[in-house]
Amino acid sequence: MSTQRFVRPARAEDVEAIVDVQVAAWQEMYHALLPEPVLAEMAGAEARAAFTAQWRSAVSSPPTSRHRLLVAVDEGAVAGFAAFGPAQDPDRWPGTDAEIFAFHIAPGLTRRGHGSRLLHAVVDHLVDDGFHAVYVWTLEQANPVRSFLEQAGWAPDGARRELDPGTVVPMVRLHAAIR
Repeated sequence: MSTQRFVRPARAEDVEAIVDVQVAAWQEMYHALLPEPVLAEMAGAEARAAFTAQWRSAVSSPPTSRHRLLVAVDEGAVAGFAAFGPAQDPDRWPGTDAEIFAFHIAPGLTRRGHGSRLLHAVVDHLVDDGFHAVYVWTLEQANPVRSFLEQAGWAPDGARRELDPGTVVPMVRLHAAIR
């Protein structure tokens, strides 16, 4: 029995599964940091509708030809996704600096190579698009995404910010050279 695991561009029919992965990954990552009402709101109808509209737009009309949304597939089902494009931070140059806006693997499907396949595909696209460096914001505290990226050679670049979805959540920016 062969296992089919690969990465491809997201399609319109993937959007609901992308939202499912996003909500599940956020709830797992933020469960110890955010109050229960905030976690519940992330999975609520209003948030899901906003996420669905966001990802539907990313598939059907990305802001530029350098914005992409990829999915990791496991036996025909979306196991994870990555959204990326030109960097948006004011201290980065969008001509050569890229940013990963979202990078999530479904809880329960981690440690099967989906993250590695997805990250390699992201970097391949970024190199093809002429980027030289890539950045991503992640929780400052230890978490699976940060550990995965640091093990792949990414490092903090000194930039910090805070999110406040009801509780202050410190974030750090990681980077990697890709040229």
